Amino acid sequence: MAVNDTIADMLTRIRNANLARHQTTEVPSTKMTRSIAKVLQDEGFIMGYEEAGEGVKRNLVISLKYKGKGKRPIINALKRISKPGFRVYSNRKDLPRVLGGIGVAIISTSSGIMTDREARRQGLGGEVLCYVW
Repeated sequence: MAVNDTIADMLTRIRNANLARHQTTEVPSTKMTRSIAKVLQDEGFIMGYEEAGEGVKRNLVISLKYKGKGKRPIINALKRISKPGFRVYSNRKDLPRVLGGIGVAIISTSSGIMTDREARRQGLGGEVLCYVW
């Protein structure tokens, strides 16, 4: 089945795998999903990711991260902000702070996908893709 919003699909798959305490989850591999996975890894929300499959049917296998004996997920919530029908843009002065800096906003800028912190540091604005905390 073709998915229109690959980012929302990716976030939902991670959310569901977290709730079910899965070790890994598979997401269709696109340039955008790879970039978001890289940001999630750099920020310590996931252990890592790797590409599997070949040709058009490439998937990202994302390794989820849990903490403690109760295997509590590191990611408490993933929220899609900018949707295909309603894009949300922010200039560098108005970049959102998620939970007062505890969470991360993932921004699509002219210099690639990055966190709100990184975008602020580089003085860039862009499309607010999602919040993670």
